Amino acid sequence: METLFLLLASKAGSPLSLNSLAGDIRVSHDSIRTWLDVFERFYLIFRIAPWATRISRGIRKEKKLYVFNHPTIEGDGARFENMVACELFRAVNTWNDQGFGSFSLTYIRTKDGEEVDFLIADKRSPVLLIETKLSDTVISKPLLKFQRMLNVPAVQLVNTAGVHQRIRNGTNDVLAVSAPRWLSQLP
Repeated sequence: METLFLLLASKAGSPLSLNSLAGDIRVSHDSIRTWLDVFERFYLIFRIAPWATRISRGIRKEKKLYVFNHPTIEGDGARFENMVACELFRAVNTWNDQGFGSFSLTYIRTKDGEEVDFLIADKRSPVLLIETKLSDTVISKPLLKFQRMLNVPAVQLVNTAGVHQRIRNGTNDVLAVSAPRWLSQLP
């Protein structure tokens, strides 16, 4: 279990293949699944499922993994995405606990490799798309594409101070904003 847990920080923000993990540490698929469930129950990790409704060629199986102890993650991009995931996970749980809806945190990824980091849904209807970037204020093409497809608001969170711009995308706007500014508004 310890070997698996130490390996998970390097997998943060990526779709997680249980078969690959089982092969890496040479244990059964069932053991990996059980141990991941234990880690989730002890609030060491959480996983988010892919959103595939109304997404052609959408990946349906592999969940993305995030760890609550994000300083252990190497790589600024993965660490930033993980930190945002923790904040969104907390916000979604708070909204649900306070009775504001039946929210879920998911992500979008197609078999063609197009991905949006997060999608928040309420009662299985998409509400908001969120992409994370370290410093790139140019709006991600998959974010624009999926926003047009789902017709929901979209935000690109940037780990750079002083960013606040609105870009038109058909009938919707995409907000590119500094992550601390936007995340501070969450419950």
